Amino acid sequence: MTKTMNKTMKLTVGGLLAAVFMLAAGAPAQANDSAYCSALVQQYERFLVGEGRNRPPQSVETHKAAAWCKAGDVRGIPALERALNNSKIPLPSRG
Repeated sequence: MTKTMNKTMKLTVGGLLAAVFMLAAGAPAQANDSAYCSALVQQYERFLVGEGRNRPPQSVETHKAAAWCKAGDVRGIPALERALNNSKIPLPSRG
């Protein structure tokens, strides 16, 4: 092998190892976010959804955020937090 090929191989292997490490390190954070998202949906449904609630109607954005969390998509977290905070409902613990 030439020096250039050897250097390229080392950089490629190093980059792959770094990517694997970063993915493995992010997995627990994603699990925590998913659990938190589910807890937010439970609070949202318990206090803000349903007939007979003396609360203002929730936005389409909040309903969509709850659907995302139920599907395992954590991008609904900010909208659910905002809806709960605006209604003075305590947020669940984050972990």
